[in-house]
Amino acid sequence: MTIGQFSAKTGLPPTTLRYYEAKGLITVPRDGGGRRAYDGGDIEWVLFLCRLKETGMSLRQMQRYARLRRDGPATMPERLALLCAHRECVLEQQRRWAGCLESLDSKIGLYRQAIADGAAGSQGAP
Repeated sequence: MTIGQFSAKTGLPPTTLRYYEAKGLITVPRDGGGRRAYDGGDIEWVLFLCRLKETGMSLRQMQRYARLRRDGPATMPERLALLCAHRECVLEQQRRWAGCLESLDSKIGLYRQAIADGAAGSQGAP
């Protein structure tokens, strides 16, 4: 499939796909005319890369993972270790966000109570 078709299926703009290719995250074969020729299996891989990025994996780590993946099944233990380490980072990030959410909820509760008590016109809750 062409880069335009692939872009439509993944939701990523062609510029991002070209960037991923330039950074070694994806390897795309070319057709007889030199155009990129994506296949269906590339969709799952690119969507996984998006998940890694969304969860805060660095470009360098993503490149390492992509290299290991290209190197084949012998690298599975190293890929597993990389993903397990990243999972721990995601869990820590999740714990921090939960604390932030708790703080926001508490502040929202204070404002709602102050408004309900008629303190909306004063300095009220910080």
